[in-house]
Amino acid sequence: MRYSAVSCVVAAFATLAATVLPLGTAAAGEPAWAPVVVPAVRQGDIRSARTGHDYRIYVSEPAGPPPPAGYPVLYVLDGNAMFPVAAFLARRVADRRTVTGWTPPLVVGIGYPQAGDFDVPARTRDYTPGDDAQLSETSGGADRFLDFIENEVKPLVARQHRVDPGRQAVFGHSFGGLLVLHAWLTRPTMFSSFLASSPSIWWNERRVLQALDKPLAGADSRLLMTVGSLEDQPPGGNVSREIRETLARRPMVSEARSLARRLQDSPAGKDRVRFVELEGEDHGSAWLPALTRGVRAFADPRP
Repeated sequence: MRYSAVSCVVAAFATLAATVLPLGTAAAGEPAWAPVVVPAVRQGDIRSARTGHDYRIYVSEPAGPPPPAGYPVLYVLDGNAMFPVAAFLARRVADRRTVTGWTPPLVVGIGYPQAGDFDVPARTRDYTPGDDAQLSETSGGADRFLDFIENEVKPLVARQHRVDPGRQAVFGHSFGGLLVLHAWLTRPTMFSSFLASSPSIWWNERRVLQALDKPLAGADSRLLMTVGSLEDQPPGGNVSREIRETLARRPMVSEARSLARRLQDSPAGKDRVRFVELEGEDHGSAWLPALTRGVRAFADPRP
């Protein structure tokens, strides 16, 4: 199998499965363990010509025929962890489409070929913005990664599925949210909806905000920015001085709230930017309700 936009296909799309326990003959009174299969999902590993690194691509297509314009597409970063949840939410949208009128999206997860939920070094490399002098194998690769999505992943998906190029969204959390915010500020036509969950605006002396020095491009794409209300608070129990100092240096709620207000007050950002503070959520949990809200906002055809 060969794709012109992808330098190498390591593994063809296959059914996503995870073995929960070693398979074998069940003991008396115990179940016969089998692989867990996520419905209507395929995955494949590719090597990017833009970044030179390997990625795992997950795809979940809604049941039923595509709309006349094609499926809307939701791209989800940190795909190893977040794609299964996004795919489940999209299936629920499909189940209720006759009641809500919402359009279920085709979901594409972009992850890494590893067993864990998060590849911390890889996501730091790919999701953080930086100029050419700051680009390294550890950080600053945001624009190179966005080129990978635009020039390799999108064409790959479009060859496999009937999609609507005018209705596409991207979701990311933490450094992923930072990447989504950076993309909206610098490439506002790349997606129609940008879903930035708890963006790490503090990264590299708030470098992402440098894009605000230029007028926002005249696109009509929308930004949904969310943050957990507890993200600036230390976790319960005995908290070290180091953790408290780190939280003080890396504020999440205040930075997101301030940026949202600034964008909503600007002529280009007015009516295009929504901000939601998720009550009772911390940084580790906020992405779940953020993803739920993001899928709902993207699936609902009303403005």
